[in-house]
Amino acid sequence: MNIRNLVALIFLCASTFVCAQVDEEVEITTETGTLKGALMVPEGEGTFPVVMIIAGSGPTDRNGNNAAMTNNSLQLLAEGLYDNDIASLRFDKRGVAASVSAMTGEEDLRFETYIEDAESWGEYLKGDPRFDELVVMGHSEGSLIGMIAAKRMEADKFISIAGVGRPAADILREQLSVQPPGVTAMTDPIIESLERGETVDSVNPMLNVLFRPSVQPYLISWFKYDPAQAIAALNVPVLILQGTTDIQVKIKDAEMLASANPDAEKVIFDGMNHVLKEAPIDRMENMKTYNDPSLPLMVGLVEAIIDFIGEN
Repeated sequence: MNIRNLVALIFLCASTFVCAQVDEEVEITTETGTLKGALMVPEGEGTFPVVMIIAGSGPTDRNGNNAAMTNNSLQLLAEGLYDNDIASLRFDKRGVAASVSAMTGEEDLRFETYIEDAESWGEYLKGDPRFDELVVMGHSEGSLIGMIAAKRMEADKFISIAGVGRPAADILREQLSVQPPGVTAMTDPIIESLERGETVDSVNPMLNVLFRPSVQPYLISWFKYDPAQAIAALNVPVLILQGTTDIQVKIKDAEMLASANPDAEKVIFDGMNHVLKEAPIDRMENMKTYNDPSLPLMVGLVEAIIDFIGEN
């Protein structure tokens, strides 16, 4: 084991130990199973604001990790809040980590399922007398989930971190546009059908990873939401955070969100990537940070969040 890996392992073990000391394991029951999460509540008397942290897309767990990467981004956010007398909840999405048993069949999953789960966690937090303010914070795909749930549960504030400003269908088209013309000739009609709410029976096997029949109902439910419209509907304080070296979400997305909600605060961090670490724009070097838990969060990120929560 080289020195770099040893340091990362030591950091991960130490961080996990600290987290284990202050994490309060909590759970909520849904119709299809139990969702599990962890509360970090500062010590001391009185009440605290609490931040509900919603993870991004895919099998991302409560700490911001999955089977292919460990960066502890969301865990580090929770620890930063804890150190500044702000409570937090981070939870495993259904089908992920400790909430794996709550997963329904893929064909039954809808984008609204994640919104409803976030609402349920919000109601749980609002029922806890230790908390006097509910702040919803969503990262990446969790930003859209969070802004819709925040509206429904009447949260006090909302924070978007690396959230897109366009419908998912537009993002998918942009990502596929770099593929050979033959690929987009197949994918464009599928996306158009899904936008109309119509499934596609015949999909080229090479496209199954994106458009297999069992995932199409989820895509239909996801495509109908426009983040710009969702954030415009919020009538509470909003903070939009974005990094300049994010290779997954662009600065223009943060600008679109800010334009849709002119009262929102926007902070752009020079050199912050999608997993909230300082990183160069070079893709290979940038991706290395996705699997390096020894790296701290971007300087100033936690401070910006704390300042926003502390505002009246």
